[in-house]
Amino acid sequence: MDARKNVPVAEAVDIVRAASLIAESRKVSLKKAHGRVLLETIPATRDQPPFAASAMDGYAIRRESLGAETLAVIGESAAGARFKGEVRLGEAVRIFTGAPVPDGCDLVVIQENVTREGDVIRLLADAKKGGDNIRPAAQDFAAGDVLLDAGLRLDPWRLSLVAASGRDRVKVARRPKIALLCTGDELVPPGDKPSADQIFESASFALMALIEQWGGKAEALGVEGDSEKAIVKALKNAKADIVVTVGGASVGDRDLVKPALSQLGLALDFQSLSLRPGKPTAFGRLADGRRVLSLPGNPASAFVVAQLLLKAWIEASLGMPLISPFLTAKLAVPLPATGPRETYLRARTGISSDGQFEVAPFPQQDSSLVGVFARADALVRLPAGAPAMAAGDTVDVLPLDRL
Repeated sequence: MDARKNVPVAEAVDIVRAASLIAESRKVSLKKAHGRVLLETIPATRDQPPFAASAMDGYAIRRESLGAETLAVIGESAAGARFKGEVRLGEAVRIFTGAPVPDGCDLVVIQENVTREGDVIRLLADAKKGGDNIRPAAQDFAAGDVLLDAGLRLDPWRLSLVAASGRDRVKVARRPKIALLCTGDELVPPGDKPSADQIFESASFALMALIEQWGGKAEALGVEGDSEKAIVKALKNAKADIVVTVGGASVGDRDLVKPALSQLGLALDFQSLSLRPGKPTAFGRLADGRRVLSLPGNPASAFVVAQLLLKAWIEASLGMPLISPFLTAKLAVPLPATGPRETYLRARTGISSDGQFEVAPFPQQDSSLVGVFARADALVRLPAGAPAMAAGDTVDVLPLDRL
C-alpha cells in the first residue's frame, strides 16, 4: 500500500510525535544540566527562606519601641550569622540584608532613618514610614511545594530554582541522536571551490544548530551527490535515532533519496505534505528501526518543515508535552488569497504605532532564498484556501527560535 500523500500539517505532527523515542533518563550535575529536559519533579525540601530575613540594612526592633527616645544596640545579625538572643522593648540589633530577624523583632528600621552614637540609636521621624522591611519565612517557596514539573527544559532561571532547592543533580532525558545528510550534485561545502554551475551547501549549518538548540545531538554526514549508491553508503551505518536527509525527496529522475532508503528497508508513514513550502517531505522507518525524515532541498522549505516536524519529534523524544507554539498578531500589510495548501510566510514582527503586536511577511517568499530567512523572526501561518486578507486582520504567528 502506498504511503499517504498531501497529509495536513497538524496530522503530520501527530504522526511524528507518536513515532518518537521513549525518553531515557540520565542523572547529571547542575553544571551540565542547562538546556536539558527534566524527567522528574523537583520538590522543595525546606522553606525558602527558612527564616524571616531582613530586606534592608538597618536595625531590628520591636514595633512598640518606635515611641522610645533612644534604643540600646545589643548586638548584630549578619547574613549567615544570626543574633542569638531575644530583643526586648527599648533594644535594637544592627542587621544586614538577608540576615535572620532576631526573636522578638517585627520591624527593621532602615539605616537612613537612624542616627547612632556608640551603642545608642535615635529614630528619625521617617522611621515610622514604609513597611516592616522583613521577608517572611517561606516567602519564595515552602517545604513540600513542587518547584518544577517533569517535561520542562532547564533554562538558567529554572537551574537557579533547582539549586535553591538544595539539589546538585537532576534526572534528565537522553538527547536523541540525529544524523544529517545533504544531497545534490549542485552542492559543495563552504571553503571548497564550486564550478560555475554549483552553489555552496548552507542548509546543514542551520539544521545542525537548530537540532542542538532543540535538545538533540547532531552528527553531520556531509554532502553526497545524486548517487543512489553513495547515499546508501552514507546512511547505512549512521548511528542515529533518526536520519534526516535534505534534498532529493521529490519524484524527479534525480531525486534518489527514497530509492536509496528503500534499499535500507524504508517503510513510509507519509510521502508528502499539504504544505507550502515543504510539500515533498517524507517520514518513515528503516528496517533496523531508525526513523527517517526527508526534507526538501530548498533551504526555506527544509527550515519550515524542520521547525514544524523535526522539532516536534525531538521534543516528544525528550518527554516534553505538546504545547501550541502559535501567537496571534495583526497584519501590517495586505495578503493575497492562498492556494489549496497550508502556507507559511517568512515575516518580521514588531509593534505598531498604536501599540499592537503586528507582523509583516516579506514580499519575496521563494523557497530558495536563505537571506529572507536570516532576516525573519517568525512565520505567518495561513490555512489552506484562505481568502485575501487586509492590513489589520489577525493571523497566526509562529515565532522562530532566534538567539
